[in-house]
Amino acid sequence: MKARLFPVSSRRPAFTLIELLVVIAVIAILVSLLLPAVQQVREAARQTQCEDRMHNLGIALHSYESTHRTLPPGYVSFGHYPSIATLPAEDYDAVTWDAAPGWTWGAMLLPNLEQAPLYAQLDTRLSAWHPANASAVVQILDVFLCPSVSGSDEPFHAVDPGQSNLTKGGRSIRLGRSHYVASHGQEECWGDCSGPSGGYGGNVALLADGPFYRNSRTRFRDVTDGLSSTVMLGEHTSRLSDKTWAAVVPGAIVHPRIKTPDNGPESAATLTLVHSGPALGEVDLFGNPIIHPPNFPTLHVGQMQSEHPGGAYVLLGDNVVRLVSEVVDRHTFAALTSIAEGEVIGGY
Repeated sequence: MKARLFPVSSRRPAFTLIELLVVIAVIAILVSLLLPAVQQVREAARQTQCEDRMHNLGIALHSYESTHRTLPPGYVSFGHYPSIATLPAEDYDAVTWDAAPGWTWGAMLLPNLEQAPLYAQLDTRLSAWHPANASAVVQILDVFLCPSVSGSDEPFHAVDPGQSNLTKGGRSIRLGRSHYVASHGQEECWGDCSGPSGGYGGNVALLADGPFYRNSRTRFRDVTDGLSSTVMLGEHTSRLSDKTWAAVVPGAIVHPRIKTPDNGPESAATLTLVHSGPALGEVDLFGNPIIHPPNFPTLHVGQMQSEHPGGAYVLLGDNVVRLVSEVVDRHTFAALTSIAEGEVIGGY
């Protein structure tokens, strides 16, 4: 038997370069088709989580109102304005009359949010920025954070008009972050309006038309427009500006991270409050009153702003969480934020 001169190869033929490129292109197309679907599923899960957290805040608001016969104040501030200048200089703002102790609606809700141990660490007799409260007010609490936000979840420094760290007693102030804010209504009773030159003697209740404001004591029975037609809380992404669950610090200024021709810094109350407009003295570049529903392109630090596609979640007074479209009729949204204006609200 003769030996084979040329043995038969057992190797399989390899892919050609063209075939390899075709396979890679097909895989790339499949990935590009699949990725948006995956992202949509993930965003849907994040939206559900955001909705659940706002619903928990609503349960806490109802529990608080049931116990105290009033909703928590937007924030707590020294209220005897004729003697406010007797306070230590670092404990009040001579322009806005915001003052110690500064605790916000979020801090007041802690016992109703299964955060009684943290609330017990707060000495509410002292200012929120007192050294004794420093370790407590920086806590990161999931219930105040929206999973869709691409901005920071971490505590932040309160800053002054020049965006330098604000100091009290030689110490900078750090605050725990919130992506949820309380509705002040249509009006914005902060800045000069709330101080000695505002014409209201510091009593912003004479102008405020929403459920939360400085030293507010709103009862559910005061919401004559109907709880199901009144916004209590909404979203605000830290991608736009800093918000906190803990305190309004006199002298602090909230600066926008995204600049527009219509936005700018706002006073300390916007660390926890937002409004819808129209508000006294707030006009656009053409002199028209501004109304800003969620995600409105003015990008005010005092408006609701989310990173959900197409709108933002709000908590209504009957503890229903609803996604409000960013193209909602502006006047309809303004009507939703006041508590007793008597507007008739249609579909939205």
